[in-house]
Amino acid sequence: MLATNIVVIYEKRIITIKKNTKNAVLKPITHSCGAMELSFLLHLHCKQKIVILFQLIMTGNGRSIFSNIPPITKNLIIINFIIWVAMLVLPSKLGIDMERIGGLHYFESPWFNPAQLFTYMFMHSTTDFGHLFFNMFGLLMFGSLLERVFGRTRFLFYYISVGVGAALIQEGVYAVWISAISSGVDSVGYVIDEGARALVNGQNFVDPSLAQINVLANIPTIGASGAIYGILLAFGMLFPNMPLYIMFFPVPVKAKWMVIGYGAIELFLGITGFQSGVAHFAHLGGMLVGLFIILYWRKKGIVDGRFY
Repeated sequence: MLATNIVVIYEKRIITIKKNTKNAVLKPITHSCGAMELSFLLHLHCKQKIVILFQLIMTGNGRSIFSNIPPITKNLIIINFIIWVAMLVLPSKLGIDMERIGGLHYFESPWFNPAQLFTYMFMHSTTDFGHLFFNMFGLLMFGSLLERVFGRTRFLFYYISVGVGAALIQEGVYAVWISAISSGVDSVGYVIDEGARALVNGQNFVDPSLAQINVLANIPTIGASGAIYGILLAFGMLFPNMPLYIMFFPVPVKAKWMVIGYGAIELFLGITGFQSGVAHFAHLGGMLVGLFIILYWRKKGIVDGRFY
């Protein structure tokens, strides 16, 4: 007998077909999906081995693909693009430095305020469109499915939590770095305050240690990458065996191995400083916070095991 395990998301319901049943039984589960579409994952098992998996998304009623993106995912993408446009326009039109206001600064910086733990994740580089595009592409690809699994409210909670958690861990890492660098510095607070004023004029300290402290404390961190890495972690835990294709790599990789690989790369780059100017520990922070949340939800029965 060919055993099946089908998950169907259709017209705001999740319907499952139990394994090993001769007669397929549809079991509705209350779940808010927010999109009228047919989207299903089909697992075919033969002799305990997975033969094939495919995901099919069908849109109907002549609607665009964008209209079928779940509402929280769609609104997050829209908000990020609106803020990116504002970051392009407002500095030249009104003289407002949005990165200084909303970007995440070290907590001892004169430009830090607690709201930045939240606002930074909606801001992206205006000189590198790829920063925004690839983050939003990841949110679209992985977030859409997770929102259908978690539901709107829980997905939004997860997204904001991993983003804020990533910021807190980044702050902690900066605190350790600055403490290590400033072992021979008399007044770190003075260096940070004076350094902030120097950066406004495009200047920095001549001393390498002081200059590094100034950069860590007063150059803001921006971007949704910490939250996106948390999304990727959740996808890897819920769909560990889902085959994924990496750009320019012709062989599919299971989601769990891709998540582990990305985490290992970020850890290596963060420790070695090989790729500077990237908040690697914020990425790892998003994954770490996401891991704790998913494990807690599994323990409480909120997230029930793996879907594939």
